[in-house]
Amino acid sequence: MSAIAMTAIPTEGFTPPGPGDFNLPPVGYTQETAPTFEFLGQTMYLGVTKPMIQLALSVVLIFAFFYYASRKRAMVPGKLQYLGEAGYGMVRNGLARDNIGSHDFMRFVPFLVSMFFFIIVNNYFGLIPMLQLPTASRSGVAYALAIIAWGVYNWVGITKHGFIGYLKHQTVPAGVKGPVLVLLIPLEFFSNIVVRPVTLALRLFANMFAGHILLLLFALGGEYLIVEMGGLNIAAGLVSFVMFLLICVLEMLVMGLQAYVFVLLTSMYIAGALADEH
Repeated sequence: MSAIAMTAIPTEGFTPPGPGDFNLPPVGYTQETAPTFEFLGQTMYLGVTKPMIQLALSVVLIFAFFYYASRKRAMVPGKLQYLGEAGYGMVRNGLARDNIGSHDFMRFVPFLVSMFFFIIVNNYFGLIPMLQLPTASRSGVAYALAIIAWGVYNWVGITKHGFIGYLKHQTVPAGVKGPVLVLLIPLEFFSNIVVRPVTLALRLFANMFAGHILLLLFALGGEYLIVEMGGLNIAAGLVSFVMFLLICVLEMLVMGLQAYVFVLLTSMYIAGALADEH
């Protein structure tokens, strides 16, 4: 057996990160001491967890940012005001107005701006030391956001078209008649009413979950190769840390992109609910 192969034999073994690493116990407890309860056959922690704190912290940070960005408004904006106006303008003009239309978009701007900044701040928590957890990597957070978006655009459609009219609007394609509707109506209902919130949530959750798993894998794997195995494996550990840094840069792009895509699709669904024809 070669010397390289001999150095690659671990003494205790490396445990790769998995979904269990995202199931954090309440603050102040360990997994062994945390109070639990059963829900739908699953063991849940009872208490205030890290994702809960991050959700509350994001609200405080967003409020503080816009408060100080708008407190001293000037014709020639300062850096903070410019940053706030740029973010607001991107959502207002690039997402709300372009997708919903100039007639109806303004009443949805506060909702879309709040949604965008809430998601992007919670995503970027995954890159901040001591936090290092994108909140949407917990599926419950992503599904809660998707349900809110689903409720808003369906409420908008029902308000405009009425309940029966909205169901017809979402399930009967314009200009289609005859027996083919027997096939199309269930498919359109499933696609437009049932699947949309699921795909909206899964896209956000899967990207945040997978990206954070990769970061954990390369960071913990590099540490294990250098500290526990040593020898020639140190070089592999250094490569692992380089990959960790590169994925951090990639995750910065993905985190921002996922917030943008989530709000983009929400604005498109609102526009579809307001449209006169399906």
